[in-house]
Amino acid sequence: MNLLFLATVPVLVVIIYIYIKDKFDKEPKKLLFFNFLFGATISVLVSTILYYLYDLLLPHPNAMKVFHQFLKAFFMVALVEEFSKYLIVRYYAQPKKEFNEPLDGIIYAVMVSMGFAFVENLLYVFKGGVNVALSRAFTAIPAHAVFAILMGYFMGIAKFSKHKTKWNLIGLSLAIIFHGSYDFFLFINFIPGITIGALISLLVGVFLAKKAIIRLQNISNFKP
Repeated sequence: MNLLFLATVPVLVVIIYIYIKDKFDKEPKKLLFFNFLFGATISVLVSTILYYLYDLLLPHPNAMKVFHQFLKAFFMVALVEEFSKYLIVRYYAQPKKEFNEPLDGIIYAVMVSMGFAFVENLLYVFKGGVNVALSRAFTAIPAHAVFAILMGYFMGIAKFSKHKTKWNLIGLSLAIIFHGSYDFFLFINFIPGITIGALISLLVGVFLAKKAIIRLQNISNFKP
């Protein structure tokens, strides 16, 4: 089976799903594409640079130390990746006049995240093959979408708030918390049965993400 196809389909499914959810005022396809493109390039580049700095400045975590894996999950991975996506939404998408309703925070955050996830997925799938592609289609790709929705929800609120910085940072923090939790349980898989925690955190994230979408659909003119 074509690995490129397997790596691409789950990303496309998420993009189509979130595009359909934008029922009020569809975003320009060109702008959506550029957010995806910047996620696949600028966010990946920023993450790569930050990972390199981590390797230079910090010792490698001990694979069998829970605390070290906690630091790796939340600070070396979640903070780096979510911050790299946040930069694009905050300084490219959010200032646009087309960003004209709170739901747009979710739409643009997901597009950026899917750009990042697409590149990451290609690397993992071409290295690991079909089994990795199928596994990530139901775990890592939905997880990236969930993190983006949670961040985008608050960034959508921030656009129309007098407290823009507060809401933006709440969105970034929530994405980091869920991303870090998801990865942490995967990183400490040397503890028998602990990986179920990753599934639970993902399911909780999916539940909250669905509620976030519905809430912003119902109050598209919300101005906090």
